[in-house]
Amino acid sequence: MNLRNFNFTPLPPVEATSESAPPSTPDPLGPLAQLPGRWVGQGFNMIWRPFFDTTGTQDHFLELNLTDETIDFAPIGGNIPNRGLLQSDLFMTGLTYLQAVNDHNLSTPEAPVGLHAEPGVWLNVPATSDPQEPATVVRMGSIPHGTAIVAQGIATQFDHAPPIGPVPPPYPAPSDIATGQPVPQPESNLDFATPYRSSGQQMNGIVQAMINDPVAYFLTGPLAQQTVLTNVTLAVFTNNSSDPDTPVSAGGGTANTAFLVGTSDGPNANASEVQSTFWIEQIQGENGAADFLQLQYRQLVFLDFAGLRWPHVSVATLLKQPDAAAAPGLGGLAAAAAGP
Repeated sequence: MNLRNFNFTPLPPVEATSESAPPSTPDPLGPLAQLPGRWVGQGFNMIWRPFFDTTGTQDHFLELNLTDETIDFAPIGGNIPNRGLLQSDLFMTGLTYLQAVNDHNLSTPEAPVGLHAEPGVWLNVPATSDPQEPATVVRMGSIPHGTAIVAQGIATQFDHAPPIGPVPPPYPAPSDIATGQPVPQPESNLDFATPYRSSGQQMNGIVQAMINDPVAYFLTGPLAQQTVLTNVTLAVFTNNSSDPDTPVSAGGGTANTAFLVGTSDGPNANASEVQSTFWIEQIQGENGAADFLQLQYRQLVFLDFAGLRWPHVSVATLLKQPDAAAAPGLGGLAAAAAGP
C-alpha cells in the first residue's frame, strides 16, 4: 500500500487559503500523525451471517473467531486537493492502509486462514464553511465481500485513558428492522447446543464473557492494568444521524454489490451501517521500559437480512512495530468467508 514517490500535484495549481489549507500542526496528518507504520495484535470477531437452508428451518449462523491482525499505514505524498464551488478549494492530508485479519485458532504460519482483507484510506479534513462542518477524519474502505464504506467523524485527544463504552444494545441480539425491537437468539448462549454456531478447534479459548461484553474483555479490562499517557480517539460513522454526539451532518455511507443488496425478495446480507472507533494510546512502559504506542478499536457493522438487523462486532488491540518491520502484502491471506 506504499505509494512510494507519489505526490499530489493539482493541475492547474491550487492556492491554499486560510480556510482551505490543512491544519497548521507540527505534522500535517494532524490526529492521524501516529498511525504510519505497521501495527500487529489480536482480537475477537463475532458475526451473525445468513445460512442457506432448503428446509426453511434456520436462516442464520453465528461465527466466532479469536483473531490475529496486521494493519499497515503509509502517508500519501502531498496535500490532497478538492475543488470547491460553494467555498474555496479544500486541501486534505491522508494515509493508505491495509488490514489483514486471520483466524487465530485455525491458522498456522504456513497456512493462514483469512477472515478479512481491507485496503483503504484515512483522511484528515479541515473545517469547511459550505457545508458548515467542523474539522473531521474520514475512513474509506473496500471489503472484497462486496462492500465499500465512507465513514466520517471527529478526532479528540485526552491525557488519560479514553472513555471506551460498550457495544450498544440490543447487542448481541439482532433487532427488528421495522420496529427496532431486539430479537434474542439462542446461539449467543454457549450453553445452548446448536449446529448453527462455530465449533471444534475454532472455539478454543472462546468463553461466554467474550460474547457478553467483548469491549470489557479485550479492551477496557486489559487497559485498566496500564498507564495511558495520551490518547487520540478517531470516531467515524457511515450514518452520523445514528450518533447524536457527532456534530457531522453530511457525508458517509455504505455501498454493496447486487448479491448483498438483493431485490424484491430481500437482501442476502446488506451491510447497512458501520460504526468504528480507533484509540491511539501512548502507554507508559513498566519497570524502566520505554513507552510504546497501542492501537485499540471497536467496530460495529449492521447486516440486514431476514427482516432483522444483525450486529457484526470486531475488537482488537495492536502494538506499533519497529520501523524496520516489513510491510506485508495480501499474499498469504486466505480467502475469507466471514462477511464485511
